[in-house]
Amino acid sequence: MVTFFIALALLIVGYLVYSRVTEKVFAIDDRKTPAMRNPDGVDITPLPKWKAFLIELLNIAGTGPIFGAISGALFGPIVFLWIVLGCILGGAVHDYFSGMISSRNNGESIVRLSGKYNGKVIEVIMRIFSVLLLILVTAVFVVSPSTLLESLTNGNVHAWVWMIIILVYYFISTIVPIDKVIGKIYPLFGVILIVMAVAVIVGVMTQSGKYPMLELIGNFKDFSKENGSLPWWPFMLTTVACGAVSGFHATQSPMIAKCIKSERDGRQIFYGAMVAEGIIALIWAAAAMAFYKVNTAEGWEALNAVGGNSTSVNDISRGVLGPVGTIFAIVGVIICPITSGDTALRSCRLIVGEIFHWDQKKMKNRVILTLPLFLAVIGISIWNFADPNNFNVLWRWFAWSNQVLAAVCLWVCTGYLYKTHPNRYYSLFTAIPALIMTAVVITYIFAEPRLALGRFIPYHIGLIVGIVSSLALFGFYIYKMLTRKELLDVKVDNSEEETKDSSEETTEDNQENKE
Repeated sequence: MVTFFIALALLIVGYLVYSRVTEKVFAIDDRKTPAMRNPDGVDITPLPKWKAFLIELLNIAGTGPIFGAISGALFGPIVFLWIVLGCILGGAVHDYFSGMISSRNNGESIVRLSGKYNGKVIEVIMRIFSVLLLILVTAVFVVSPSTLLESLTNGNVHAWVWMIIILVYYFISTIVPIDKVIGKIYPLFGVILIVMAVAVIVGVMTQSGKYPMLELIGNFKDFSKENGSLPWWPFMLTTVACGAVSGFHATQSPMIAKCIKSERDGRQIFYGAMVAEGIIALIWAAAAMAFYKVNTAEGWEALNAVGGNSTSVNDISRGVLGPVGTIFAIVGVIICPITSGDTALRSCRLIVGEIFHWDQKKMKNRVILTLPLFLAVIGISIWNFADPNNFNVLWRWFAWSNQVLAAVCLWVCTGYLYKTHPNRYYSLFTAIPALIMTAVVITYIFAEPRLALGRFIPYHIGLIVGIVSSLALFGFYIYKMLTRKELLDVKVDNSEEETKDSSEETTEDNQENKE
């Protein structure tokens, strides 16, 4: 229990201290945000800070900090280190910069930002990669709540029925203005999510004799490898993504960046929501370790057999909360994926609209953009339900793709600091976590035995390839940083979009900055 509370305290202190450091590195000012400069009443609309925080939290939460954290419990208490350090030094920085950079660029997506700060080739790659990832994310967040709801109704309502209901909701929430559905119900859902997490950890602590929480001291080892499974590097760092570092968040933060009223709100909204998600992941990892007693061979095998899914959530909830608490906890877990699936599809629609330069103020255009994406989600969802094992395949590719996007986004943030900050060395602030995530995703694709390359390449070879490749990329970055000659001025407010009759002088200045 001591380890859990230390980890919890570190997350809170990390937010109070490191979030302010992050804010100073970014260098906020009093310029107008897109919501205050050119609201469109659909995607760009001012929201109160508390509401923007809760929407951001639900956008990024999904099943990741729950399913991923439960699976992460298989590695033992060392997972606490990744959740704390990954969240404070990497994930929250990633979310803050992706949101704030978007705000300074009129709410543009991570795809457009990658082209501006890392080159057009990266932008083309990101276009394809982001759309595919968001379709995968939406499909994942159709399957998992459907199976949970089937479990909650004891099989009386089939998962197929729940899937249809969820898909209809996704379509509606994707095309209507953000404040009509998402802005109305998300604050309530956010409260349920937070109370649910608190209920689970209180249930574990009040039954500490039955469910003893594991301490890091005495268990400082890789439980997974000890039991003949995959080692913590890089597999723990991809398994526990949403509670530590998650590239999916880079597609969500720009959506809320369109709605913040001031740059001064960004620290609480973007950095704060990620820390809150880290706390949720911490709770579920601790609960899973205690409930299944993963420090024993039998307990580890029991958790490994069910994994991080609706079964383990149901087992833990029933065990620590009883019948009433179980319903409340599972409803909270259902809310997570649904409130990320709808915004994933919405974000995908925004990115595709950016690619084709379509005006999305018109309902007809939003429907046309959403339909093919929606059909792709339906196809993948049907494929998942055809064979339950397909979900495991989808989750592995989703987990790896998610962390690839995280690595790219951190390099975009690095490119932003490299091109805009007077002190070139400030770009190291995001370059170091970018280096780590690059090593993780390269090692994973070469070392994962269930994927094509990992089947033929020994783990230690994949590890070497991952480290050497990432160091080579980092060396190229260091060379570019030390030889930087130009500085892009982003302190100019692109106010030509605020009104059509902008002065000629302002237009010329902005054109010069773009060039």
